[in-house]
Amino acid sequence: MFERGPEARTSCHLKADHRSLTRALGTPLDWPEAKKNADHVRQWGIEQLLAIWKRAKGKERDALRWGDEIEYLVVAFEKERRKVMLSLRQADILKALAEDEALSKQGGCVPDLQAVKSNGDAIPVFHPEFGRFMLEATPGKPWGIGFKDLLDVEPNMKWRRIIAKDHMESNEYPITLTTFPRLGTRDDFITPYYPPSGERLRSQFLPDEIANPHIRFPTLAANIRSRRGRKVEINVPIFKDKNTPAHFKDPTVDYDMHNWPEDDDVRNGAAKVNHIYMDAMAFGMGSCCLQITFQAKNITEGRRLYDQLSPLGPIMLALTAATPIYKGFLADTDVRWNQISRAVDDRTPEELGEAPLKHDRWRVPKSRYASNSTYISRDPRLRKEYMDPDLVVDQDLKQRLMDGGMDALLATHFAHLFIRDPIVIFAEDLKELDLNKTDHFENLQSTNWQHIRFKPPPHDKDTGWRVEFRPMEIQITDFENAAFSIFIVLITRAILSFDLNFYIPIPLTTANMETAHARSSVLEQKFHFRNDPLPPRPTKANGGSGATTPSYQPSRPPTPTGPVEDEHSLMTIDEIINGQSGEGFPGLIPLVESYLNSVNVDVETRCELARYLDLIRKRASGKLWTGAKWIRHFVRSHQDYKGDSVVSDGINYDLIMAVEDITNNEGKNRTGEEMLRSGWAARPKDSACC
Repeated sequence: MFERGPEARTSCHLKADHRSLTRALGTPLDWPEAKKNADHVRQWGIEQLLAIWKRAKGKERDALRWGDEIEYLVVAFEKERRKVMLSLRQADILKALAEDEALSKQGGCVPDLQAVKSNGDAIPVFHPEFGRFMLEATPGKPWGIGFKDLLDVEPNMKWRRIIAKDHMESNEYPITLTTFPRLGTRDDFITPYYPPSGERLRSQFLPDEIANPHIRFPTLAANIRSRRGRKVEINVPIFKDKNTPAHFKDPTVDYDMHNWPEDDDVRNGAAKVNHIYMDAMAFGMGSCCLQITFQAKNITEGRRLYDQLSPLGPIMLALTAATPIYKGFLADTDVRWNQISRAVDDRTPEELGEAPLKHDRWRVPKSRYASNSTYISRDPRLRKEYMDPDLVVDQDLKQRLMDGGMDALLATHFAHLFIRDPIVIFAEDLKELDLNKTDHFENLQSTNWQHIRFKPPPHDKDTGWRVEFRPMEIQITDFENAAFSIFIVLITRAILSFDLNFYIPIPLTTANMETAHARSSVLEQKFHFRNDPLPPRPTKANGGSGATTPSYQPSRPPTPTGPVEDEHSLMTIDEIINGQSGEGFPGLIPLVESYLNSVNVDVETRCELARYLDLIRKRASGKLWTGAKWIRHFVRSHQDYKGDSVVSDGINYDLIMAVEDITNNEGKNRTGEEMLRSGWAARPKDSACC
């Protein structure tokens, strides 16, 4: 979840002791000092961005490459007590991976702790995450767009999980749930146990020790709280079951705690009635997700992908829904996004519109973790009516970028990101500006967590312009995670091959992100989407192997005319994914299949890809359940469930045991088959496979 920006400067040969990592980074400034230096960092960040722009604006790559990020929760079972807890042994697991001689001979797999080199088939790479109960794993080298690479994704994901498990204790397991269902309850949900209410988080429910002790993470949490002037405030609507109190008041909240000044928050109304209340960054950044990063052929292609993928974000968020439980209660939402947004929301009362502007520069409509607010492609089909009318931009920084040669559209994008303050500043970084580094730029870029991220090339690597697709929820099995990863890759191929146009006004994408949170939104809600994504004239893909970026170069598409409101309508997820009848929206899967029909794909490969597309097709239609629906059904069907929205220790134990079963068996023994039948059953009847 965290961008490997400034923290990536840690030496690659460091030991596992996090104190070494602290020394390597330097001295973090507490918020009062960081605030004094915020403009300094912003100005230097803009100069570094201009240096990147001048070096890399003409950078060309032969083909699209891509990578995925899988995040795990590490859980520990105590079968004698029928209890499962989060294991805080992230550092020990990474150390064991780094010290594995066999893995080291293959090049190593923990870049934070050792020099990693690629030898042949690169082994997966493991990284620390915000929570000490989390791991992140990526492929050892980027995937190509060739179809062989697509079929290698799922085996590689399984390999990562096996490697991780092999370096854990016998009772520990890496699971891919978005959140731990009982994170923040009043019992011992972590091992080893630490009491809550530490100096950094000041949480009623979580200890400081739950966060990675790498100095960037606790400083980030503390400075967000300090800048905000109070703790973060996360309220998730409770799911009202038959025995849930009509006037639900979160029973875990202690209104009599007086350890820190921020303990007054709940006495001042922070905990809302009929909501599950959480008060710390770890409730959001302790979530797992599935992220895909694409390297484009050049900046033009990257800007185009950024724009065209943006309206797809809410659709994929709803389709991957997997988060129906928080803090031991069933929620009336299905996805994680807003909870993370609130967990890192550092806006002051003035910026939130709760007080008149006096000390701050402007009112800021969104958290720094939010859906996109800009389009950046120089596409003649991009109409001014699509732009966000409430966009806040630092006009002075925009002008500096334009004076440096950047076009107004891209300058607006970055000047919008730079309205934020840098949260973590190291004193040693303020001594001199190095235009061969990106630390100040990444300080702002990497803490703007938008649902699509546009990423300039690093200064010292042979890497191109990249686009990161961030909204999807992590899935329980590697099959599902591979399916959604491959689907997004194939959509990018269809976008570039057929010159697809998914533009809708940005406020509608913002509204769609809210719609995606509704319980069972995948079946019961409608989303704003463009009616006709196809260009005026039929286009043809390059007819090649799919191993390179399509060579189709469309003629300049005409600038659209007519009312914008006629270009889009409300559609179900099923209609968006599978298509409407007649002359309606063709559907994302039919568009992907048209792309596959236009390139040379052998029958066996096409059949394997059909398994993944069938999962997505049936999730959209409701024939297969989302993870959120399955989890909610498991809890409500459990013999210990009292119809009161409470997910007890015993229910949680059986749920996580079932999740581990599904991870290994993928529904073949009937557990979880409601989500996964197409993953292992016979080939789809309407496919050419046999």
